[in-house]
Amino acid sequence: MNEKILWAKLYSDSTKWTELADKRLVRDYVEKLGLKDTLVDLYDVWYSADDINLEKLPEIFIIKANNGDGKGTNKIIRQRELTSEKKNELKEMVSEWLSRKNIGALCAEPHYKNMKPCVVVEEVLPIEPGTNTLTDYKFWCFNGKAYYVWVCTERSRNGNSAHVMTYDLEWNAHPEFSVFNSDYIRGENIPKPENFEKMVEIAECLSKGFPELRVDLYNVKGKVYFGELTFTSQGGLMGFFTPDFLKELGDKVNIEDFLQK
Repeated sequence: MNEKILWAKLYSDSTKWTELADKRLVRDYVEKLGLKDTLVDLYDVWYSADDINLEKLPEIFIIKANNGDGKGTNKIIRQRELTSEKKNELKEMVSEWLSRKNIGALCAEPHYKNMKPCVVVEEVLPIEPGTNTLTDYKFWCFNGKAYYVWVCTERSRNGNSAHVMTYDLEWNAHPEFSVFNSDYIRGENIPKPENFEKMVEIAECLSKGFPELRVDLYNVKGKVYFGELTFTSQGGLMGFFTPDFLKELGDKVNIEDFLQK
């Protein structure tokens, strides 16, 4: 899988990826496919720190860099905590995020190059009782068919570590597919989410027409929410899956499919 992602990101036409990996523009794609009800509320979009207008925002919201990877470019804001000093820090942080013109250069992901940086301001989803973070369901899809779900729970505050487990579509856990370490910790087996079949349907709808695509979704009490689309998981340098599982995933991808117009 890693080798085919590396080939695809360097030699295939990734123009469409630029739009769909952009956390702002992908919302238009989701809505076009009739899945508007999976989108969290969008409160605002900032192209400059001068665009920040806290008066029009609710007490709690989350900001995300449209071209970010979720590690250090997502932050929940609680207005009651915003002193004058904190407001200045917020503007400085947003300015710094917006200065990141091509984060894809770090792992040779050219589809990030042409993204116009902005910050999306969105609704904060509630977490389930007894948990510290949202559960992230990452569906591995090939040519519009889902095969496995990589589930991340108990994500650290900076996004650098999480408890993980891989499930098939019958919700059988497969710890043997993973290489666990201090960043990717073996997670406890969790119950099959309510309305799971709907999640599969949504993932397959969003991934139709793409040889390989990871579709990230959330599920809050049976209500499915869109997360993001990932074309180059870990930049094609995934070390958290075993070689055998990477081979199994890679066997589902035909390089020729990337060349079809």
